[in-house]
Amino acid sequence: MAKGPEKNTKNKALHTKLLNRKKTKLQEEKKEKALRLKALVTKMNQKKNSNESDVI
Repeated sequence: MAKGPEKNTKNKALHTKLLNRKKTKLQEEKKEKALRLKALVTKMNQKKNSNESDVI
């Protein structure tokens, strides 16, 4: 029986590496966006609290 053509594992490995790199990049961007939002929310809350104390 013939075995057939060799599998191209080199390209598959490179493709997997690229996909993993892309996934981690997206995760990092998501984390950074969440941190920016969190910082913005805390800043706005502080501003709101200071405005309320000025009015009272």
